[in-house]
Amino acid sequence: MKLVLAAAAAVTALAAAPAVAQPMGATSGASAEAAKTAEGVGQIKSVDAKTGSVTLHHGPIASLGWPAMTMTFKATPEALKTAKVGQTVKFTLQTPGNLILAIQPQ
Repeated sequence: MKLVLAAAAAVTALAAAPAVAQPMGATSGASAEAAKTAEGVGQIKSVDAKTGSVTLHHGPIASLGWPAMTMTFKATPEALKTAKVGQTVKFTLQTPGNLILAIQPQ
């Protein structure tokens, strides 16, 4: 019974506590995480417009702690338009989610 009363008191105390407002434009940790980008350089191995993906063999991406590897990424329609197999490119990647936002030939 004491446990039930203690729990009820805690709920009442939380309900009575004032809400803490964030300033306009403030973002939570999750949405701030979504805004991160990283850049890499690699060679396009394949482009699949049907699935909206690009396979790249890229060099190390220090900001993500990634070694050089070959990966398939989802890409924006704009990035797909500039992607050509065999091309060496600089690319901008949105993390998390690993979405290629831009591809620039080198």
